[in-house]
Amino acid sequence: MNYWSIFKKGIFEMNPIFRLALSLCPALAVTSTVFNALGMGLSVLAVITANNIVVSLVKNYVNPKVRVPVFITIIATIVTLIILILEAYFPAVYKELGLYLELIVVFAIILARAEVFAMKNDVLPSAVDGLGMGAGFALAMVFIAVIREVLGTGMILGGTSLAIQIFPQAYDGPMIMILAPGAFLVIGLMIGMFNLIAEYQNKQAALKAKTACQQLAVQRGEAG
Repeated sequence: MNYWSIFKKGIFEMNPIFRLALSLCPALAVTSTVFNALGMGLSVLAVITANNIVVSLVKNYVNPKVRVPVFITIIATIVTLIILILEAYFPAVYKELGLYLELIVVFAIILARAEVFAMKNDVLPSAVDGLGMGAGFALAMVFIAVIREVLGTGMILGGTSLAIQIFPQAYDGPMIMILAPGAFLVIGLMIGMFNLIAEYQNKQAALKAKTACQQLAVQRGEAG
């Protein structure tokens, strides 16, 4: 099994936000700053990877008729552990994300990967799938946050000791970028860009296939 192929699908081909348009609630709510987006992205990465592993381990013992309640229970348990860890060791992250951490339980992408992939594959492929989808989600969140925070405030990681000033301090960015409408604009543009790239890749693949068929036909003609 090609684990790299499984992993990279979550980065582009099946990116949870830009390609599948799943779990858009946190993409709108917590991407006003890179700090919040990174905290949420890493939390979801941990949850989806751990959930895929657990589901893959117990899949043979779960009655298909009650699989969804079982999935939700597993996800809720993992999310509770993540919340307790953040509250104990990373209180700043916990304070900023607050209620949105609890909402991870109902993120569609986590339940979808358990149903579509982890229930049908072994532990290692399921873990790689979780890492790939989680990484794709985290990267998308951070990418959106970078655009919004830079255009809205002129800096990255504002309010932290790692703050980086991008534009001059006199910069007065458009307020809309750090509000929900700004998130809609950025996500919409990114989804459009990803669709254009995918369309271009599909056309290139079709062109290569056509060229290969033509070359094969020519070779057979010469052989005949």
